[in-house]
Amino acid sequence: MNTPAAPAPTHRVQIEYCTQCRWLPRAAWLAQELLTTFEAELDELALKPGTGGVFVVRVDGDVVWDRREHGFPEPTAVKRLVRDRVAPGRTLGHSDRSAE
Repeated sequence: MNTPAAPAPTHRVQIEYCTQCRWLPRAAWLAQELLTTFEAELDELALKPGTGGVFVVRVDGDVVWDRREHGFPEPTAVKRLVRDRVAPGRTLGHSDRSAE
């Protein structure tokens, strides 16, 4: 008897950005980078307008990057943090090599 495959885990990324600071282009660019890298692992990527200088990246509701604590992220740094949550053990190719 065939047993149905277990459903793949679902993951959601949210990028909250400051509209007053005009950070939508930066948030959209980071979103594109993440969607391109993790197209099979992410079910959703949301851009959330905010105010007060906010630029926060969340994976499944957990903050993985906050501009107030770490400054603006390099895409490679965020990709590593997202990878560790949605695809642990997966290589990011040349992005991983630059961390060595």
